[in-house]
Amino acid sequence: MKRFIDTLKNIWKIKELRDRILFTLGLLWVFRLGSFIVLPGADPTVLQAQMGSGGDNTLLGLINVFSGGAFSNASIFALGIMPYITASIIIQLLGFAVPYFQRLQQKEGESGRKKLNQITRLLTVAITLVQGGAYLTYVKSLGAVDQSVPETIFWLSGIIILSTGTVFAMWLGERITDRGIGNGVSLLITVGIIATLPSAFAFELQGRLQSGGFLVFVLEIAALFLVCMATVLIVTGVRKIPVQFAKRMVGRGTGNIPVAGARDYIPLKVNAAGVMPIIFAQALMFLPGLGAQTAGADAETSWLVQKLNDFTSGPYNVIYFVLVVAFTYVYTALIVNPSNYADYLKRQNAFIPGVKPGKPTEEFIDSVTTRITLPGSVFLGLIAIMPAFAAAFGINNLFAAFFGGTSLLILVGVVLDTLQQIESHLLMRRYDGLVKEGRVSGRSSSRMQGIGANM
Repeated sequence: MKRFIDTLKNIWKIKELRDRILFTLGLLWVFRLGSFIVLPGADPTVLQAQMGSGGDNTLLGLINVFSGGAFSNASIFALGIMPYITASIIIQLLGFAVPYFQRLQQKEGESGRKKLNQITRLLTVAITLVQGGAYLTYVKSLGAVDQSVPETIFWLSGIIILSTGTVFAMWLGERITDRGIGNGVSLLITVGIIATLPSAFAFELQGRLQSGGFLVFVLEIAALFLVCMATVLIVTGVRKIPVQFAKRMVGRGTGNIPVAGARDYIPLKVNAAGVMPIIFAQALMFLPGLGAQTAGADAETSWLVQKLNDFTSGPYNVIYFVLVVAFTYVYTALIVNPSNYADYLKRQNAFIPGVKPGKPTEEFIDSVTTRITLPGSVFLGLIAIMPAFAAAFGINNLFAAFFGGTSLLILVGVVLDTLQQIESHLLMRRYDGLVKEGRVSGRSSSRMQGIGANM
């Protein structure tokens, strides 16, 4: 405890770090404040009642969790930062398939990144206009609109305010990244997820106390801790492939002395795909329900659709697990390019000990990536369906969502990344880090990190 207090004192002593943390907290507070400012003409009480009856395991429930309840509050931040996330994913996928975006990502450096950022912002506005209209249609269909407000004013003001709210949230995220601590967009999502944690925790504790199961609640917290630790291991786990750089000569003329080349390693992440496979799998799992609602399915089909929309059902978890494993392989194949590693090693006059340069190196890296992706994809699939196991043991659905899935992976990844940045500030000023031994594992500091994704 004393070491923890000393670390907090050291953080406060560093003016730049202190200002960055306070700046970040201030902007996060502004974002949370906007989540309670209601759209003109909307009635959040009706919307919350209707969404509560539908459950939290639907697509709208997922969006509501990511927005920290702003979606059900009919607030100006109802869409949150999700349109920006959608636009970023689209641009990233285009970078794998369209030569123009490949050139911007890989060859044009800083100017290319600026162009991509500008395209992402414009695409965010376009997506927000579409999603804003859909959201207002959804609010009106539930009767959560004040009838005294003219329909034209409701639609026009709503579209403008929702678009402005998303753009403002995007601006907050960029300012946090530039002048704060951590990744701003990720922190906005994290704050939205954490906002629902206290109520879920209190609801679960109250239920256990009423049934006399306080010991069961303690075991639940212990299980949650173990799941978090296992997630940390899989998020930070890497397979280090040793790399040997060629010998160099020191001295002049005939007195040159050969010096052994430097050693480094290629850090191949066990879970290179991150949270993307779960996001893609969830999107596919919601499609049958949307299609059935549109087509007006019969009773038998409705039963199957209901099972596929229930995260505690067997069919849902089996299909969900298979989709997560499959998307992990697909997304890893897209972002990890063994040929880029092989080309980089060749240009740097480096090699993997025991492996010939060129095609053999590419094949070796590809085989290693395939082998480590298997346990990573299986674990990611288990994390994705872990909330179903938690619900099967009697944990309420709201609290069970924190035992796995997208929420847990985002929380762990963002917390690790933020703590690593704080530790970097401490170590640069010769203070002790956040841990007694070693370093906070996040993005690897090796010069080989990110070759496959960035070239």
